[in-house]
Amino acid sequence: MASHLETAVFGGGCFWCTEAVFESLKGVASVMPGYAGGALPRPTYEQVCTGETGHAEVLRVEYDPSAVSFDDLLTVFFATHDPTTLNRQGNDVGTQYRSAVFYTTPAQRAATEAFVAKLNEEGKKVVTEIAPLPAFYPAEAYHHHYFQNNPDKAYCRLVINPKMDKLRERFHALLKDAS
Repeated sequence: MASHLETAVFGGGCFWCTEAVFESLKGVASVMPGYAGGALPRPTYEQVCTGETGHAEVLRVEYDPSAVSFDDLLTVFFATHDPTTLNRQGNDVGTQYRSAVFYTTPAQRAATEAFVAKLNEEGKKVVTEIAPLPAFYPAEAYHHHYFQNNPDKAYCRLVINPKMDKLRERFHALLKDAS
């Protein structure tokens, strides 16, 4: 990895799903599930699940821009969740599951706005929140590498595996194990 890493923060529903997706990409140095976009400092998972903190389940992605571009990350992000459904991804319902990009630079904001505008021109009605990252709070340790540590759990088999299959099918060249 290059010595200069950049940070991107994405909310695309349950962070177990999005963590598995981003961990498999070339150029991604680390992925940390957590919470952003709410008012309560250092929220817990239980607090976020009430929908009263205003936080979304998100991922902080540290990446090498010489190996994977922010536009590539956006492409994968928007292809592996439904950015047209407000506060819902599949059976996961609530503001904590909203689609969001919490940008860390003006360039990320501009790139995200342009990407969303293009999707809308193609007929999508994207509801993804685009906002500056106010603060990021890491999730509890048992959420880290959830798919990797729990591949046989029903949620992983029924929800995450299909996302990973789609990722392998559509974005093979971006995967760490691509040959």
